[in-house]
Amino acid sequence: MILQPVLHPVLLVLLCAVPAVFIVRALIRRTPPGRPIWALRLGMLVVVFAMLLRPGIPGGTSQTLATNTDVVIVVDTTASIVAEDWAGDEPRLAGVRADVQSIVDEYPGARFSLISFDAAAQLRLPLTTDATALMSSLDVMLPEITDRSRGSSISIANRMLTDTLSAAAKSSPDRSRMVFYLGDGEQTISRDPESFASAAKYVDGGLVLGYGTAEGGPMKKTTGRPSTGSGTQGGGSGTQGGDGEYIEYQGQKALSVIDEGNLKQISEQLGVQYQHRSVDAVITLPEAPTSTTDYAASGEVGNVIELYWVLALVLVALVGVEVARATMLVTRLRGLTRPSPDRGGAS
Repeated sequence: MILQPVLHPVLLVLLCAVPAVFIVRALIRRTPPGRPIWALRLGMLVVVFAMLLRPGIPGGTSQTLATNTDVVIVVDTTASIVAEDWAGDEPRLAGVRADVQSIVDEYPGARFSLISFDAAAQLRLPLTTDATALMSSLDVMLPEITDRSRGSSISIANRMLTDTLSAAAKSSPDRSRMVFYLGDGEQTISRDPESFASAAKYVDGGLVLGYGTAEGGPMKKTTGRPSTGSGTQGGGSGTQGGDGEYIEYQGQKALSVIDEGNLKQISEQLGVQYQHRSVDAVITLPEAPTSTTDYAASGEVGNVIELYWVLALVLVALVGVEVARATMLVTRLRGLTRPSPDRGGAS
């Protein structure tokens, strides 16, 4: 027998001791005809106490599914990530969020880390198995403020990515590492992008995902504050932080155009494949480099077969007796207080 009390046993004893004293006193003072009902109530209290102890027996099993992989996701948060050429006129960030959700679903049990980059790289989420935290970080993630933008490099996250992968390799050398780079490839500063070759030696798999079109999409100005509008952002609660005005260049709406050449170069440096993303194309994710254990291979994790439900059935039966007795007494009282037809007519 295994006990897993909901509270410390001492606290449970103290909680049940007070009603137990009153019940026992009533049981002693009552005449023999009145004692059975108080004995019943004492039994109910004992059953409740036993339920709160959560008794069980060993032997239950549950099967697990886990991916022995660290997944680092690198997301472009420059102004161009909200260019409106995803699914027609939605911002690219909507597609990014949807694809990250697909990545999370593909590798259950993996550890995830999130790096964003615009004028600087930022580690938004260290490695964690909490996929909800990852999606929450994406939901509140806003692009860089337009008025502060001075251009950015598509490789500015290279050093942070290398450091993150290196630390993961040292702390968990038995785990594989995957990198997913999500961006449009636009290099908006004059110098050439750095190489991701320094990170490649830690990478066992992943993808470079490209967003945008050759025709380009207009971009709304971003202020760094959540928008009060109802713009769609892939189902997340975060918004693009725009004020409704579009960025202009020479009197026309500025257009952001995907640079697939740069993205393919990054994929070659990291040693992973490149995919252009669009709303009507199904994302193809690679298998985890190390085995993703299935239900048969993962083994069985020891568990406890709970028995509190048996006590709950006993409690229901005892409560039923109490309710039946109360119903019977109420029926008798109504019969005693109801006037007889003869007496009613005489009056």
